[in-house]
Amino acid sequence: MPLLTPVASTIPTALAQGLGNPVAVGSPPSPPPGSKIPPLVGADLRVPTRQGDRVYGNLDHAASTPALVAVKRAVDRTLETYASVHRGAGWASQVTSTWYERARDEVAGFVGARATDEVVFTRTTTDSWNLLARALPEDALVFVFDSEHHSTLLPWQAKRTVRLPVPGGAEDAVALLDHALDAHPAAVRLVVLTAASNVTGEIWPVARFAELAHSHGARIAVDAAQLAAHRAVDLAAWDADYVAFSGHKVYAPFGAGVLAGRQDWLDAGDPYLAGGGATRSVSQLSTSWQSGPARHEGGSPNVVGAVALAAAGATLALNRTALEAHETRLLDRLRAGLAAVPGTRQLSIFDEDADRVGVVTFTVPGYDPSLVSQVLSWEQGIGVRDGRFCAHLLVDRLLGARQPLTTAVRASIGLGTTEEAVDRLVAGVRRLVESGPLDEWTHHASGWRLATDPRDAGAAPAPW
Repeated sequence: MPLLTPVASTIPTALAQGLGNPVAVGSPPSPPPGSKIPPLVGADLRVPTRQGDRVYGNLDHAASTPALVAVKRAVDRTLETYASVHRGAGWASQVTSTWYERARDEVAGFVGARATDEVVFTRTTTDSWNLLARALPEDALVFVFDSEHHSTLLPWQAKRTVRLPVPGGAEDAVALLDHALDAHPAAVRLVVLTAASNVTGEIWPVARFAELAHSHGARIAVDAAQLAAHRAVDLAAWDADYVAFSGHKVYAPFGAGVLAGRQDWLDAGDPYLAGGGATRSVSQLSTSWQSGPARHEGGSPNVVGAVALAAAGATLALNRTALEAHETRLLDRLRAGLAAVPGTRQLSIFDEDADRVGVVTFTVPGYDPSLVSQVLSWEQGIGVRDGRFCAHLLVDRLLGARQPLTTAVRASIGLGTTEEAVDRLVAGVRRLVESGPLDEWTHHASGWRLATDPRDAGAAPAPW
């Protein structure tokens, strides 16, 4: 019997167990057997408000998601045998190394990777794209829309990048890319594209763009950071070449990300992190580097983050049907509720009927978005985000040059969102429009503050 068989055989349970009872999310359509809303750590969090402590209304999933209970259980189990990866002869190191590579296999399945694709663990989506930028052939030309998140827009060499304007719709985007590829011939070209906008939630037709890119002899890299928690990611079905996403967007902790895709550029590029683990041999005169994922995973890897990613992916894949039904119902409720508040405006790249994940970015007439978000937190216990969401070019374009506002409010739905929280947000916006804030607020360099604020986040005891 192989030495590690007993350990390896326990891993699927360790990664995917812990679905338990669903959190309270209203009454979604009945999912098929085995698909349910998996529970979250901190689902009963209470926050201070004007009316006293209230259950937190989490509508900020696009920024970061809370951790799944299944992820916490997998992490706790991993810490029991926590040891060095790939470099230890002790039993704990062998177990940890096995789980690390099994996590890689689980993530490969989660993104629909092909047998020949590499799955490299990184720190974030930003880290993944910077890794790929380092690995690109020197003569590569990159094509990217101005509508991208900064992590996808900025890593590429400026002199080797073709910027495309924010499109007016899906057909316009296809036409813009087709024209740009015709106008900029090169031996090596890469199209970089989001799968779902972090500002509007709109889903881009990735497979269609992949077909177009390949018809011009180009490759395509897909930013799935805003899609992976909501819809299936599938490199093979899309016929895409690379995909990246982050753990903190898919109900795992911060500090772990993924770059998956074709191996030739990754194996030919210089190691992203020079150091132990990335080397095959080192002499006084030369260094030989590893091929495969190890080439870019120098240093001691984040095994806990890898296991957390795998546990999150396994849990989401198992419960995809229930998750999508839950989010679709809440998104429809949120969009309809805000549309009924006089003067509110919801931002879109394409059109009102475009398929989208649970992200709604909006403005409230007469109010600074920073004040709106603060009022919702204080008066309603609701968490949203305001600003330009690391997508300045897109937000500027959608707001328009003549608008008095330069930022917006973003509400984003996930497993931690309930019908009650959606209704609370809409009621809070409506009350603000009709009556104004209940308290006095003053504006400082760092933003809006209550004239008298009884809350003190700094007073919370450290968790250690």
